[in-house]
Amino acid sequence: QVQLVESGGGLVQAGDSLRLSCAASGGTFRNYAMGWFRQAPGKEREFVAAIGGSGSSTKYADSVKGRFTISRDNAENTVYLQMNGLKPEDTAVYYCASRSSWTLRVDQTEYAYWGRGTQVTVSS
Repeated sequence: QVQLVESGGGLVQAGDSLRLSCAASGGTFRNYAMGWFRQAPGKEREFVAAIGGSGSSTKYADSVKGRFTISRDNAENTVYLQMNGLKPEDTAVYYCASRSSWTLRVDQTEYAYWGRGTQVTVSS
């Protein structure tokens, strides 16, 4: 069983930056692809970014490409989401998720384990 705990959310102004962290425990972290998803009020949860088990492959939603960067530290069992140039439309609860395989996917149904989420609010 993998446990995931997100941190780093908060209230910021448009244009600011935040770095989200997701600490994993249980299992062998380097074997798992990791993803970040988000859910805005009244909307469905959507894919943000994903990273393969080795960290060499990444994928981003078009809406965040060039502004967000996903990375991981397999020695620390942690995945990060660096968010720059934040916009009000980035306001959402951000969730970290883990697959049971090292290959990344964008479909949230491919992810077996989920954190509880961290709130990111961007004011205009």
